[in-house]
Amino acid sequence: MAKSEHIHGIHAVESWLTRSPERVRQLWLQEGREDARLQALAAGAEQAGVKPQRVPRATLDRLVPESRHQGVVAEVLPLPPGDEAGLQDLTEGLGPQALLLVLDGVQDPHNLGACLRSADAAGADAVILPRDKSAGLTPVARKVASGAAEALPVFAVTNLARVLKRLKAAGFWLYGAAGEAEQSLYEQRLEGRIAWVLGAEGKGLRRLTREHCDVLVRIPMGGTVESLNVSVATGVVLFETRRQRLATRAC
Repeated sequence: MAKSEHIHGIHAVESWLTRSPERVRQLWLQEGREDARLQALAAGAEQAGVKPQRVPRATLDRLVPESRHQGVVAEVLPLPPGDEAGLQDLTEGLGPQALLLVLDGVQDPHNLGACLRSADAAGADAVILPRDKSAGLTPVARKVASGAAEALPVFAVTNLARVLKRLKAAGFWLYGAAGEAEQSLYEQRLEGRIAWVLGAEGKGLRRLTREHCDVLVRIPMGGTVESLNVSVATGVVLFETRRQRLATRAC
């Protein structure tokens, strides 16, 4: 039987109630909070067939210690990330402008959640993670993702190098982001099937991952810092891809 988790935060819980209400086992709302956002969430829960319970704030604090729950906690049965077979099925059905995000060992769940949020906003088709030495879809990652963790297909794979080879065979052009790369992001024509590959906090892309990339590019920096947080870099490269594609359609 799947193990339940406690998720928290208004956006994260709203996403579950909208997309997978049948997997919401219990919902707790903070007593005494009658603000519009919590009232709307309670009404949405009732419509989805989930009856919320009003409890003291201390109860919510115990359910999700060291987290800012925003007055709402839910017990859910999360679906596990997809595997390599599911990823192959997905990529076979994607069109010529498919866009993927590959995260090579991002270990901070806050960064992972922010990357998922940016990927969903930029219209990415899926996110790929290594199964080991990488942050998983924890409650913290789901909260930071603000619903993107439920909206966007996420795949945890055992052999990232093998997956990158398969993506290339499926017609994807692999772009790796690296601060020391000679080519600038803004010099690239981002056309066709693309998979953006970004590395872990601090260390960046691993050697074997780098070797599988077709092109390494840097984000030009205008200040004194040498690099961007991985979630910020993810947003920059994905939205530059989106910008170029929208400009092409407008021509």
